[in-house]
Amino acid sequence: MKLWQKDNTDIAQRVEAFTVGRDRDFDLLLAACDVKGSLAHTEMLCKAGLLTPAEKEQVHHELHALLEEIAAGRFRIEDYVEDVHSQVELMLTRKIGDAGKKIHSGRSRNDQVAVDLKLFLKQSIQELSQAVKGLFDKLIALSEKHKTKLLPGYTHLQIAMPSSFGLWFGAYAESLVDDLELLAAAYAVTDKNPLGSGAGYGSSFPLDRTLTTSLLGFAALHHNAVYAQMSRGKTEKFVATGIAAVAATLARLSMDVCLFLSQNFGFISFPAALTTGSSIMPHKKNPDIFELVRGKCNRLQSAPNELALLLTNLPSGYHRELQLTKEIIFPALETLQDCIGILDFALPQIEVQEHILADKKYQYLFTVEAVNDLVHNGVPFREAYQVVGNAVEAGSFSYDHFDITRHTHEGSMGNLCNEAITGAMERVMKRFA
Repeated sequence: MKLWQKDNTDIAQRVEAFTVGRDRDFDLLLAACDVKGSLAHTEMLCKAGLLTPAEKEQVHHELHALLEEIAAGRFRIEDYVEDVHSQVELMLTRKIGDAGKKIHSGRSRNDQVAVDLKLFLKQSIQELSQAVKGLFDKLIALSEKHKTKLLPGYTHLQIAMPSSFGLWFGAYAESLVDDLELLAAAYAVTDKNPLGSGAGYGSSFPLDRTLTTSLLGFAALHHNAVYAQMSRGKTEKFVATGIAAVAATLARLSMDVCLFLSQNFGFISFPAALTTGSSIMPHKKNPDIFELVRGKCNRLQSAPNELALLLTNLPSGYHRELQLTKEIIFPALETLQDCIGILDFALPQIEVQEHILADKKYQYLFTVEAVNDLVHNGVPFREAYQVVGNAVEAGSFSYDHFDITRHTHEGSMGNLCNEAITGAMERVMKRFA
């Protein structure tokens, strides 16, 4: 029997299977968060006089035992139990009787799942930010290691101007800083307590929501009970937006890697173990892991739209399709962590080719350098541009004295500003504390 089920209600198995869907599987991920929510809620119930101190001690003893069971991987949701909230209450009631039946006072499964998701997403975002920071550190280290090695720069996929591996790696490092700014904004929304909003309209019990906010480690309270419920789905959408931002950077980096690995570019290489072969072509060394990162991260960029469409035209209050947010956000978090993990493993093994620009086919990369040389010697820019352009048209252009040290402004090849970029990352990381 379900907690909400009346004695004379016969639930059709087919309807139950459809409405529950995959919720029980995802609820296992929320089990520890649900227990922590119950610890805070029952502490507050005791202070409100709705649990005796002795009952609270009984409940807390069993809840801590449940946390140990969850940590050991032994916690299960039984076949006939609807969700993690019901399972926790059932296990408590079996152990301590009436005290276990009292823990739902002043609470609805609506605010239970809302607080569970907030706690879970807070932890997931913190873990994700640490993973991104780890990849960032690798990119900065590679930028410093290869800062003097030149690389063709492209616009419109046409050779444009000289670049460097220092600039290339550093660009993606700084991109991750901005991505974490979005994720930090999502974290701030996640770090608000909905517990005590009940089914979305509060309670006549003298609940102390400020106390549970403190006990659960939230930075703030969702004050309005209706909005506390409306934050469900919206929170997940904000987190998905941060996920999509990181994913877009990783997809673009992976695309560059795939291009630069191809024989037509040949700028970088990886150990054979990081590539895959062909069943018919013996020479092939395919960048499968980077192609999969690109594909998975491109898919992740659809997550905010999926959530936006799921929430479209919903009025205020709880609606059952909100449970579907788990099917979008939970796999998205896992997929992004996997993609970061494989890049964190593979990128330090990159081998960078030197003297790429010595090849004559890259000669036109230096036309701007030639124009700037003339300008330094007093020739007006438009005249210098015409002189170099005429040499290109005549096939007589050449340039053999490029000097990276002449690039001195902030963010150029000779002044990567990696320390400033690292400082920006350290500042944004503090927002996840």
